[in-house]
Amino acid sequence: MRIDIITVLPELLKSPFEASILKRAIDAGLVSVHFHNLRDYSSDNYKSIDDTQFGGGAGMVMMIEPIDKCISQLKSERDYDEVIYMTPDGETLNQGIANQLSMKGNIIILCGHYKGVDQRVRDHFITKEISIGDYVLSGGELGAAVLCDSIIRLIPGVLGNETSALTDSFQDGLLAPPIYTKPRDYKGWKVPELLVNGNFPKIEKWREEQALERTKRRRPDLLED
Repeated sequence: MRIDIITVLPELLKSPFEASILKRAIDAGLVSVHFHNLRDYSSDNYKSIDDTQFGGGAGMVMMIEPIDKCISQLKSERDYDEVIYMTPDGETLNQGIANQLSMKGNIIILCGHYKGVDQRVRDHFITKEISIGDYVLSGGELGAAVLCDSIIRLIPGVLGNETSALTDSFQDGLLAPPIYTKPRDYKGWKVPELLVNGNFPKIEKWREEQALERTKRRRPDLLED
C-alpha cells in the first residue's frame, strides 16, 4: 500500500511514522508513506495556500489551485483508489471503514486547515470524507495519523499475530471482552478460573458472553442494528 499525505505541516505528521508498528510496517516494505507540502505547489512568491472567503466571514480558506496541482501531479504518476479529505463533517471513522481502506492499493489523504478547503476541491477531487470525531482540531494532520494507524495495522504481516486484529473491539460489532495476563493472583485480585483451566470451547463462549455484556453496558448503540 502507498499513502500520500498532502499537508501544510509535514513536520507535525512525521514522528508517528518513525516509531512502533508504523515504522516496522514501512521498514518491512508493507506500506510506504509520503508527505507533500502544499506550499510547494503555490503559484506566488509567498507560498500562499489560503485566502479570504467570498461573501465575507471570519477565517481563511485553502485555495483550490495548489491542491489541484498536487493531486493532479500524484495522479499523473499512478492510479489512486481513494482521495480522502479529513474534515469534522465527514463520515465518522469506524472499524468497518478501516477494514475497507486497508485493502486498497494507493490512497491520497488531504489535511484541511483554517476554515477548510474551497468547496470545489470537495466537489471535484475528493472521493471520501472522514472525521475522527465530533470536534474541531487545528488541522487534519492528527486525524490523518489516526486514520493511517487504523489502516496500516490491518495490513497482513504488520502485526506479529495475524489473528490479533480480528479480535479487536468493533471487528464483530462488539466491544472486546476483558483480558488478563500474569500474575494469576495479584494482591488477591485473581484471574477468572475459567481462563486458566484449558477448556478452550468454554473460554470462547465466556468471551462471547462478556463481549456482549460489555457492549450492552457501555455501547448499547452498537446493538441497535
